[in-house]
Amino acid sequence: MSTIAFLGLGVMGAPMAGHIARAGYNVIGYNRTASRAEAWQAKLADERLDIAIAPTPAEAVKDADTVLTCLGNDDDLASIVLGDTGVLAAMRGRATFIDHTTVSPAIARQVAQECSARGLLAVDAPVSGGEAGAQNGKLAIMCGGSADAMAAATPIMEAYALRIVHIGDAGAGQACKAVNQVCIAGVLAGLSEGVRLAQASGVDTDKVLEALSGGAAQSWQMENRWQTMVRGEFDFGFAIDWMRKDIAIALGEAKAEGVSLPVAALVDQFYAQVQAAGGSRQDTSALIRHLPEIK
Repeated sequence: MSTIAFLGLGVMGAPMAGHIARAGYNVIGYNRTASRAEAWQAKLADERLDIAIAPTPAEAVKDADTVLTCLGNDDDLASIVLGDTGVLAAMRGRATFIDHTTVSPAIARQVAQECSARGLLAVDAPVSGGEAGAQNGKLAIMCGGSADAMAAATPIMEAYALRIVHIGDAGAGQACKAVNQVCIAGVLAGLSEGVRLAQASGVDTDKVLEALSGGAAQSWQMENRWQTMVRGEFDFGFAIDWMRKDIAIALGEAKAEGVSLPVAALVDQFYAQVQAAGGSRQDTSALIRHLPEIK
């Protein structure tokens, strides 16, 4: 069975790497904070899976048939994979590189070009579904890359994905993810105002949810976050810090293409207010905190 290297064993990467191991692959993990890699290995120890951890990225990837990354941002990706001392230079020929980091389409295309020059296949494959999706193996993955790269990457990604869509050439997956985050920002803004209006009206918020869930207002965010927003609970994985990073990517792409995103820009300002109030590590539904709480 193929050997898989997985770099970035955080909230998303750790469960994804675990699913790959359960699918029967040999998995070598690496994380910049070694204690996280050790915790990942210890958590899976009872399952007797074929996993190991490596001390460096180069050591992790040198014998791998496929290398996956799930990092933080453009700079993290560039520092790990690009250049003569990066991961791509350490990979063996004809291997496949899959990046699950949410980054700009520009760096995704740069990575794909370097992969091509080195005889590697590349897929930019940002995900949606959050921590729960990663843990349950039900992520939605939007992909950019060649048909050959997709053919090589898809069997691996099926271990933790509910949906895999090939959007187009290199960078297309990241462009799709930017659209995804813009849509989520708008939905959460409306949902936040709806929750506050329901609270102010004095109606039973559970009954409101029951009624709205059967109509045109229904959304994933409503189904999964309405009640927790009502209760003021915001510990569900995807932090505001990361959402603002993603919105910045979308706004940058929009500017480059001459597109106006006024709602996304406004929601970004609201998130900045929540950050300033100490909510940086709370999940994206904490957007409601920019509106006064109804007592």
